Amino acid sequence: AALFSGTAIPCNAAAKAVGTGKYIALTFDDGPSVYTEQLLDILDKYNAKATFFVTGNSEYRSLIGEAYRRGHAIGVHTYCHEYNKIYASEDAFYEDFFAMQEVIKEQTGEYTNLYRFPGGSSNTISNFNKGIISRLAQQLTDMGYYYFDWNVISGDAGDTTKTSVVKQNVIDGCSGFKYPVVLQHDIKGFSVAAVEDILIWGHDNGYVFSALSETSPSAHHTIS
Repeated sequence: AALFSGTAIPCNAAAKAVGTGKYIALTFDDGPSVYTEQLLDILDKYNAKATFFVTGNSEYRSLIGEAYRRGHAIGVHTYCHEYNKIYASEDAFYEDFFAMQEVIKEQTGEYTNLYRFPGGSSNTISNFNKGIISRLAQQLTDMGYYYFDWNVISGDAGDTTKTSVVKQNVIDGCSGFKYPVVLQHDIKGFSVAAVEDILIWGHDNGYVFSALSETSPSAHHTIS
């Protein structure tokens, strides 16, 4: 697959960072799923915007468009989420990447310039192909894409299955950053169930919940 030579269009002009104020960027990976519509309703209730790094789940992919229409940012995560396939080569990576871009274009009418590496840029799962993340990170940046990791971990990816723990992990994590970027997964019902309390806490403490954009402060890990 050839490298994309076009210009990526920002996914939603309304999904801009708040500037110099305190904000929290809630980000949700691996969806959409059966829980995504419930999550969108919770976010609407508190006028909160989030970022969805999406996959090629055909059963719920219409919710990519729904999230976009409600003012949230959409980013590429991966079409297949198979690490050995995605990181086998640069060609394999871009085949997956642009397959997901086409799904996003189909659902939103636009390509996105936001991306999150499967496993994050610091993942070690890709080490069977030495240096591939460094090469891809530079290539994506050169092509006008913005990749985001996270600096607050909810723990919903294997550390806990308890809503109360997810809530406390996010609150404790956000308290330590002016620009927290939170990792959650909208394929996990127990994690989605924590969002309303997180929103209430954030609003009570002067945060605005904003979607990521190309103007957002970066949250980059150290590439392995």
